[in-house]
Amino acid sequence: MSAFTKKYKDLLEKELKQNVEKLVAPSNLKDSMLYSLNAGGKRIRPLLLFATIQSYGKDPFKGLLPATAIEMIHTYSLIHDDLPSMDDDDLRRGLPTNHKVYGEATAILAGDALLTYSFQIMTRMTQENIPSDLILTTINLLAEAAGAEGMVGGQVADIEGENKALNQRELEQIHLHKTGKLLEVSIIIGAILAGATSKEIETLKQFAYHLGLAFQIRDDILDLEGDEAVIGKPIGSDMDNHKSTYPKILTMGGAKKELDLHIKGAKDLLRSLNLDSAILEEITNLIAYRNN
Repeated sequence: MSAFTKKYKDLLEKELKQNVEKLVAPSNLKDSMLYSLNAGGKRIRPLLLFATIQSYGKDPFKGLLPATAIEMIHTYSLIHDDLPSMDDDDLRRGLPTNHKVYGEATAILAGDALLTYSFQIMTRMTQENIPSDLILTTINLLAEAAGAEGMVGGQVADIEGENKALNQRELEQIHLHKTGKLLEVSIIIGAILAGATSKEIETLKQFAYHLGLAFQIRDDILDLEGDEAVIGKPIGSDMDNHKSTYPKILTMGGAKKELDLHIKGAKDLLRSLNLDSAILEEITNLIAYRNN
């Protein structure tokens, strides 16, 4: 896992940097884009895409362009999440948030630029001899996952859920969209590029369902029990923003049991497929037991 992660994170980070640096655009905008792209992070979504392709015995390099696009979309969402009108955070991964360094206007525009550029990058998949119908399918899936029916819709539902006592089902629906859709599409794009069958894709969607909820439950736990120095931002922000969380609804013990159930469900689904899924299982463990 460590060798796989280093190889493909290094490859991805080089691609992210090169793609922004070659833009003919205002230097302050490019600096703002690179500031958040280079701020670290686990690169979970690209690694899921690469690992899915590898599980089919194919070269993960085939997924470099969509992995780059997905990480740009994820980064844009973080820039916008941190804005005063959203979560109003001063720190992200131990560094000042983008708007604290570049101002709100530039931070918003840097997020806009990353979002739009991601789809421009997806169109370059034609250079990798990937059939045009598959490229069109993956672009459509990514747009759906990132937009009103996916991540953005989940973000709106999350805001509307503040100061409300949500039940577990309502909370799940928020996070299946806000967090889960971008994780899911990373896996599904990898599967499509690897030549997965429709039945395998359905199983991988169920795997992604469990993984997305596990990711969010672990986030909620860390927001209460995490080490602020490791997380890179103040703990307790969900409580400060009056958000419903899994520990709040289920108790901390209940949230941890729910996390274990989703991790077991994810692993069982992986093992039902005839794939070399060792790296995907390692990423599942990383999500379950991470400290930041």
